[in-house]
Amino acid sequence: MGQRTLLVLSLTVLVVVLVGTACASATATQDLHLASASSLPPNVRNAPLRVREAYQFAAANPDALKNVPCYCGCNAIGHTSNYSCYVHGANPDGSLVFDDHALGCSICVDIAQDVMRLTRAGKQPSEIRQFVISTYSKFGPANQ
Repeated sequence: MGQRTLLVLSLTVLVVVLVGTACASATATQDLHLASASSLPPNVRNAPLRVREAYQFAAANPDALKNVPCYCGCNAIGHTSNYSCYVHGANPDGSLVFDDHALGCSICVDIAQDVMRLTRAGKQPSEIRQFVISTYSKFGPANQ
């Protein structure tokens, strides 16, 4: 193999590697911030992993879940967003008062897990909200 052929082959490999790296960076996932499991009440800490992660995500990312409605019918109990299914309010010291509603509601947990997945994928809040509305509106009225 001549030096010229080797040079062309080397440059081709370099271009392929650089393009592959650039494409991989464009679709890289974002890390999610989750609250510590120790900050959760015992009944939530003992819940299945996907439920516990949803509570941890809600505690650490209130705006992400306040942005999306819930469709499980929880508007009847005063919930105003998917966040309300996890957090009832805050104590004077700032610690959260958790709502146990999502412990027994797969729709609430599925919505939070979808928000987590889409956030990880780098989707914008408006895109996430539209996905939740189009996916879950068939289950009932929105609470927003």
